[in-house]
Amino acid sequence: MKVVQVDSDEGSWDSFVEATEEGTFYHRFRWKKIIANSFGHASYYLAAIDEEGTWQGVLPLIHMRSRLFGNFLVSMPFVNYGGVLCNNHVAARVLLSEAEQIRMTLKANHVELRHLENGLDALPTNKHKVTMVLDLLTDDEGQWQVFNAKLRNQIRKAQKSRLKFVVGHLNLLDGFYEVFARNMRDLGTPVYAKHFFHNILEAFAESSRIFAVYHEEKMIAAGIGSWFKGTLEIPWASSVSDYKALCPNNMLYWEAIRFAIAKGFSKLDFGRSTPHEGTYNFKKQWGARPVQLYWQYLLDGQKKVPALSPSNPKYQTAIRVWQRLPVPVTKVLGPMIVRNIP
Repeated sequence: MKVVQVDSDEGSWDSFVEATEEGTFYHRFRWKKIIANSFGHASYYLAAIDEEGTWQGVLPLIHMRSRLFGNFLVSMPFVNYGGVLCNNHVAARVLLSEAEQIRMTLKANHVELRHLENGLDALPTNKHKVTMVLDLLTDDEGQWQVFNAKLRNQIRKAQKSRLKFVVGHLNLLDGFYEVFARNMRDLGTPVYAKHFFHNILEAFAESSRIFAVYHEEKMIAAGIGSWFKGTLEIPWASSVSDYKALCPNNMLYWEAIRFAIAKGFSKLDFGRSTPHEGTYNFKKQWGARPVQLYWQYLLDGQKKVPALSPSNPKYQTAIRVWQRLPVPVTKVLGPMIVRNIP
């Protein structure tokens, strides 16, 4: 079995991803161009092909390098999943071997592989995150009845507050970004550039939408949703904290659930969380179940598993400083920093 670097064969790559049960939205070939155009990072899209010319595995790798955060490869940065996707252990072995060769050539410290639900054996593993997945019923009323009384009351409160839900696309991007940038500042997290989200929506125009909640004429909550293989995922969602009492997040997710059911989807993926923290508990109340994420590593010698996380104590001072910055300033500085945080 050989490994080849794929630069342009999107059709063969995506056919394999779609046919393989564990293939995810983030394995799709269009992410190669999205990452390059949004952040300028080089990529190595690897395919394992057997002697008969049949594809047996793929591995997308993105190279990230900066003085502040180091030199490493990730599959896939900025998103929840990626990693080795293959039909057998032989394909996994040759892809990992090629990834290690690329790591050594680039003198990178590590390779990070973001696996969903199933990790590879014998690799150093970080299991600090889960994604929260809601199994959907086939009708709104049945889904509504599953919710507890508190959640139903919160949704009703949003409705009685005359909040308005809107589904759109690039026409809602400016409003989404204002809400998202404000929320990221409040969290102390550098914000992505707006064109990152523009590139995603443009590349996946047929399978992405922006969900938004308005109070009067002001957007106060919004999320970007994308779908693949019967699952709607909302990886980026935010709301303006000033309107928390009106429960806009509850309306946002309830209407997203209704949208998914109308499309015939079987699951809603709320995105990753740290177990038992605030966002985890919010997602759990909807009936979502935790699905383990395995972030696994090829390491340079005796180096430890990296800790590029906001919970790392060494970043706490920077987070507090960031929370005091004006939002317009974070929109300028944030993209320059976050481009190197996977």
